Amino acid sequence: MVDFTLTDKQREVRALIHGFAATVLRPNALAFDRAHCVPDDFLMRLSMMARAFPSGGGDAELPSEYGGQGDSGAKPAAPKKGSQAQRFTLIGAEEMAWGDASILLCMPGPGLGGPPVRFMGTPEQRARFFGVFQTPGLHFGAYGLTEPGAGSDVSGIRTSCRKDGATWVLNGRKCYITNGARADWVVIFATVDPALGRAGQRAFVVERGTPGFSVGKIEEKMGLRASETAELVLEDCRVPEANLLGGEALYAGKEGFMGAMKTFDMTRPLVGVMAVGIARAAFEYTRDFVRENYLLARPLPRYAQLAAMVAEMGRLVDASRLLCWRAAWMADEGMPNAKEASMAKAYAARAAMRVCADAVQVLGAHGLEKHQLVEKWYRDIKVYDIFEGTAQIQRIVIAKRILREVPTW
Repeated sequence: MVDFTLTDKQREVRALIHGFAATVLRPNALAFDRAHCVPDDFLMRLSMMARAFPSGGGDAELPSEYGGQGDSGAKPAAPKKGSQAQRFTLIGAEEMAWGDASILLCMPGPGLGGPPVRFMGTPEQRARFFGVFQTPGLHFGAYGLTEPGAGSDVSGIRTSCRKDGATWVLNGRKCYITNGARADWVVIFATVDPALGRAGQRAFVVERGTPGFSVGKIEEKMGLRASETAELVLEDCRVPEANLLGGEALYAGKEGFMGAMKTFDMTRPLVGVMAVGIARAAFEYTRDFVRENYLLARPLPRYAQLAAMVAEMGRLVDASRLLCWRAAWMADEGMPNAKEASMAKAYAARAAMRVCADAVQVLGAHGLEKHQLVEKWYRDIKVYDIFEGTAQIQRIVIAKRILREVPTW
């Protein structure tokens, strides 16, 4: 039976992370947004502080034996049933995003590169690439899938790979890669032949400093401006065969494509709940603003409309969170959750956009002032409807799985 009642431990963790987000993240959010970066010394202190509580930090995808908060990487294809690891991660991520989503994305750790290494990597590869995060200093992983002509349509990637002796040669460009410029390594998806479709895809770990691997431009963005988003260039980039995730035997079928999809099944609820955190921040700010500035008990039509808008914002936040929690619960139980992960991401992103837009509408000119967090949240939220698969792609995923299902009645 599904039960979303928080345990005492989960409530304690949520309260601890919320306090951290309120006192450390949010007070710095506007300054870092204006600077378009988070200083390294702040990230170092942040990383040390974040390790005091489970989940919510950048190492949520780092297996426990490598100093992180994630499930053990010993048997990546068989998650421990009932572990609640994903649920803990979502609880922490919502609170951190409530504080500031940009800073959350800048947290040191394997990031979105963690799941494919966990699920596809050999024991030696997991030890090697996750071991980086046990050494002193700031260390990042990244996930390189999106290209100028392919992103949500994973089957359309054109970055090429060909075997040449004991190395693979990669050519192509990846764009909009979070923490791509400072990552110690990036999981790069490429294809041996686009005509093979999904069966031709391979996943590699490309390390910083590899010949032929370079950073292109750093993007100037509308929202999440403190988060680094980079273009990565591969020009006859020679990658050792030991960096092919899982080894060649893994790709007898469509494991490259399936590795990307499995990553999305884990990260789409996480992206969805980050949107929930931003939406909740906007909702709470708007609720408090209305309480302080309007006497809603007065029988004025405008006040009734304001009350209805605030009520709708609260409903959207709660419904979005529950969809994300359901997808996380299924992952923790070892159940296939591709449809539910897409539902969570698609609904939460669009709902959060509505909440942030309504916050600006209720606050009027006050909501668009540059020194107000509401204006920042309004800019930040749009990308959640785009990255990790656009709303249109999510609807395709959902429809395919619904039409494939066999009714049980």
